[in-house]
Amino acid sequence: MLKGVFAAGLLVCLSNAMAAVSPQEADKLGVSLTPLGGEKAANAAGTIPAWSGGITQPPAGYAGAGQHHVDPFADDKPLFTITQANLEQYKANLTAGQIALFKAYPGSFQIPVYPSRRTASAPQWVYDNTRKNASAATLLKDGNGFTGAYGGIPFPIAQDGLEALWNHIARYRGTYAVRQSSDASVQRNGSYGLVTVRQEALFNYYQPGGSAADLDNLLFYYMAVTKSPARLAGGALLVHETLDQVTQARQAWAYAAGQRRVRRAPNVAYDTPLTTADNLMTADDKDMFNGSPDRYDWQLLGKREIYIPYNNYRLSSPDVKYEQLIKPGHLDPQYTRYELHRVWVVEGKLKAGARHVYGKRTLYLDEDSWQAAAVDQYDSRGELWRVSLAYLKNYYELPTTWSALDVFHDLQSGRYYVQNLDNEERGTSDFSQPTPEASHFSVATLRRLGTR
Repeated sequence: MLKGVFAAGLLVCLSNAMAAVSPQEADKLGVSLTPLGGEKAANAAGTIPAWSGGITQPPAGYAGAGQHHVDPFADDKPLFTITQANLEQYKANLTAGQIALFKAYPGSFQIPVYPSRRTASAPQWVYDNTRKNASAATLLKDGNGFTGAYGGIPFPIAQDGLEALWNHIARYRGTYAVRQSSDASVQRNGSYGLVTVRQEALFNYYQPGGSAADLDNLLFYYMAVTKSPARLAGGALLVHETLDQVTQARQAWAYAAGQRRVRRAPNVAYDTPLTTADNLMTADDKDMFNGSPDRYDWQLLGKREIYIPYNNYRLSSPDVKYEQLIKPGHLDPQYTRYELHRVWVVEGKLKAGARHVYGKRTLYLDEDSWQAAAVDQYDSRGELWRVSLAYLKNYYELPTTWSALDVFHDLQSGRYYVQNLDNEERGTSDFSQPTPEASHFSVATLRRLGTR
């Protein structure tokens, strides 16, 4: 029934879809532009190098799929470090959120800046699909989804804010990923509690051999089972992530281990506070931004050169313990790495009559991967409230650019939340497991896995 409803809605929307870029424009991909749409050339000052293909194979010493990453740049030294004392010199290349973190933690927050290395890369089939998408993909009416794209960045030559945002949402992260990691809610004094979760994601949009016609409005399937602490162990969540969430809302189910029953979870969306994150983030903060963009008017404000977290291999090293990394106010800067990169700046302003706790959000998207590296979230009064940072690295076993850690700062409370800590886990994200059928992501599986 839902498939028929969505297909009918799609036909109505197609007549109102925005035009794709011309084949001539698309021909720039892989020539003057990278295969995913970034500028190939270096910047005028030479502080951002030309893109030459990124990381194309794992470095020596990497043990293989599911194992912790070896740092290809372990011998790099910082060019300089931005502190409160020299902040004015570098403000032009910082986000409003980064500047706010210096103000909030003037004695401890720092940004160590390393040589810029454009390591972003993806498999050739993703490049090939992105090239096809460039002149075929179009937004649906009101930008609530897209059509004509599959298996690659949908809008590598983005024309507006919605296209750029969908590039982030639909970027490549493998086909099937399994990982066990821990999240930490960090209090003002630096104390924290860990929640360890096993996660699975099947990216339907990146199924080899598939097509846009096969999507049935489903971008990916996601399942998470809590392993610890004991009071939460056995709780589980299942999500079927739809593409057009206005036509067909995200489908979610939660398993409560104490009650031993599955319930629909229709509120896992938009600005619902995540209780597992100590209410430090909303449902659509996860992954820097996820879900439907329909409550905001989105603008593409252009490009800037910004110091963003990049190539953060040391941050997720098994040699760094959580207690070394997690400090009051923010992560210990000595383990972080920032580089100067070009980013697309996308601004979303809350629509008149729409409801959300954020009145405005500003996303900074890495031009080489379309991954959001930083997000500034403003409250309804226009005051900067939260600052999100994705500490990027190349998962060279795929390859793709994704975050090592996501950190969500609440400026008003002085607390923060860290997602995807795996330093003390036996391994890291594993993309090598056999891809299951979509039927694996079912309520029956959720009930079976969600046991103490």
